[in-house]
Amino acid sequence: MKTIERYIVRRTVYAFTLTIAAMTGVVWATQALRQLDLVTSKGQTIVQFIGITILALPFLIVIVAPFALMIALILVLNALSGDSELIVIDASGGSRFLVLRPVMIFSTVVMLLTASMSLYFAPMGLAQLRTEITRVRADLVANIVKPGRFITVEDGLTFHIRNRSGKGTLDGLLLHDTRDAETAFTYQADTGLIVEAADRTLLVMQNGTIQRRPKQEGDISIVRFQSYAFDLSNLIPEAGEPVFKASERTTTNLLSPGRNDAYALKNPEKLTTELHERFSQPLYCIAFGLIVFAYLGKARTTRQSRGLAVVAAIASCVLLRTAGFGVTAISGGSTALVGLLYAVPVSASALALISAFREQRRQPKWLTNLQLAVQERIDALVDRLHNRRTGGAA
Repeated sequence: MKTIERYIVRRTVYAFTLTIAAMTGVVWATQALRQLDLVTSKGQTIVQFIGITILALPFLIVIVAPFALMIALILVLNALSGDSELIVIDASGGSRFLVLRPVMIFSTVVMLLTASMSLYFAPMGLAQLRTEITRVRADLVANIVKPGRFITVEDGLTFHIRNRSGKGTLDGLLLHDTRDAETAFTYQADTGLIVEAADRTLLVMQNGTIQRRPKQEGDISIVRFQSYAFDLSNLIPEAGEPVFKASERTTTNLLSPGRNDAYALKNPEKLTTELHERFSQPLYCIAFGLIVFAYLGKARTTRQSRGLAVVAAIASCVLLRTAGFGVTAISGGSTALVGLLYAVPVSASALALISAFREQRRQPKWLTNLQLAVQERIDALVDRLHNRRTGGAA
């Protein structure tokens, strides 16, 4: 690459990195709040919560990357114009391709990044997220043992704990068992811990007592213990095999689902739409890059306001992506309509490329006068504010 091309790419990489980090963080935070019940009601620690929700990051990057690219290119091209660098390139005889080439190189790199996320990392992360959520919902401690509440696990067996520490220790444990036909047992312990040993799930209690009370007649007997193991194996809820949706399946599985796959047999159109959407989503990176270049890649004088061009570029990109989401919603796996998933970004790219290199028609005189009048008003307002600040400082 030439020096100017490396310069443009370097500035775009910096702006893109900051933009995608900020946008992904905001979107992740909003999505993570939907899984907050993992901490509040499922008893998971904040570390486990972050580890589980972060699995959705590759999927979020697929959605956010084109918009981060758009913002980065707008910032860079607008700065190049504001510093009169585009005007210098144009005055020195450089063609628009000199600016378009680094824009396309960077857009292609972002497209490849998005494609890797869309085809491999995003479905892998979502599948792992589904597995973890299924595991949490089948967790004995998360669903049965809740601090401050009396939980009836089954007829005749009630749990109560005062608190659960971040390490999983159960403090202030009370277990009342009346399942035996003749005797009722009440277990009290300072602490307890659920452990897995020899294919069994045991509640190991420390420093407590066992009260045995006959249901008919007899005296209550109390036995103190330092350590006692209570078998919970028959109380563990069955963790069913998670059912993966279309977005949580690997690309290979979408191409060739199993013959006995109930979800695939029931929803073949969803699998078809998801497959083509994964291949078409990265194309929006190229479309966004060309759209921004078409609006902001031309050298303009300082008298020509670029605000309208920036707004038009943003609006065009948003409308294009909205059209893509709309096509996804109406396609429904139809072979006739699924081609629109590719047609929308490809046609937008072609129109943007044609618009960028076509001969610019001379705009009407009234529009030129309007732009100059608006710019003069803005300049006058800026000068007035500057003079007011200078006078105040004096």
